[in-house]
Amino acid sequence: MKASILDLRRRMGEIQRALDRGEAVTLLRRGKIIAVIQPAGAASSVTPVAGHEAFGMWRDRPDLKDVGAAMDKLRKARPHAF
Repeated sequence: MKASILDLRRRMGEIQRALDRGEAVTLLRRGKIIAVIQPAGAASSVTPVAGHEAFGMWRDRPDLKDVGAAMDKLRKARPHAF
């Protein structure tokens, strides 16, 4: 089902019934897709964070083994150059 923002306001009952039937609702603004609402439990195309190529890229850095110490080092005050 396709719906505009105005449809979302005025025909929410119809949109909910479409979601209950398992349909995805595509939201449009000026004819362009801005979002897709899927029923709960529908298969998602979102990649989990652990599956992203950047996840764990600093795993082997020795200076980041102790996260607390690394954060303390980042947060400590810098000496003034005055």
